[in-house]
Amino acid sequence: MKNIDIRTVHVVQYIKPLREGGSLPAIVKADDDFLYVLKFRGAGQGKKALIAELIGGELARVLGLKIPELVFMNLDDSFSKTEPDEEIQDLLKFSVGLNLGLHFLSSAITFDPLVTTVDAVTASKIVLLDSIISNIDRTVKNTNLLSWNNELWVIDNGASFYFHHNWATWENHLTRTFPLVKNHVLLAQATKLKEVANEFPVVITEDKIVEIINLIPEDWLTHESDDMSPDEMRTAYKQYLTAKLAMIDSLVKEAEDAR
Repeated sequence: MKNIDIRTVHVVQYIKPLREGGSLPAIVKADDDFLYVLKFRGAGQGKKALIAELIGGELARVLGLKIPELVFMNLDDSFSKTEPDEEIQDLLKFSVGLNLGLHFLSSAITFDPLVTTVDAVTASKIVLLDSIISNIDRTVKNTNLLSWNNELWVIDNGASFYFHHNWATWENHLTRTFPLVKNHVLLAQATKLKEVANEFPVVITEDKIVEIINLIPEDWLTHESDDMSPDEMRTAYKQYLTAKLAMIDSLVKEAEDAR
């Protein structure tokens, strides 16, 4: 399996906000001439949402799921100075520096479970991954999945790893399962959970976990309200994922019982 390489690009044009997201992501153009959905470090959940997006997205890719390319995006301070909307102006001002972008899938449509069926293996992989990363935001109300070129694409993992919003209690989460799996939009179609569970430890190895966690930019791991150092946080993310993979049979049973 090849090493993960995340490119860094520079924002050259702010095109429009995507107001359906609570964090006001935006479509932007980068200096490589591609369009991206830019997730801002200055948005509500801040840099921690970007970390969750990065780890969750690259784990999905390792599992063979479709996910738009993730890139680091440099944003300079010129954009906030020319933006007339005060809310967006503040967001741009607080997001100067390194942000995260997802390649924009032009003409993609939001996945509708009533219209599109998903094969059992793909559905099972997504449900089990979301149980491992504690993604509370893949429900019928907000699927965070796209249909593009007749394929299912995984987006928006920013609500995962919610333990990192309170580092003081993070160790309490190491032994917890994920009861909220009962709300997962793909649960009904996830009929091969046991089969795909065997693949998870094979592809999500300890080395791969470390490689993904080491991608996190150092300054995303610093916040005045956190007592832990960046290295301690990296270790915590690794411990969390390792613990969840070790209890994968319990997560499978929980999801099957919920279905």
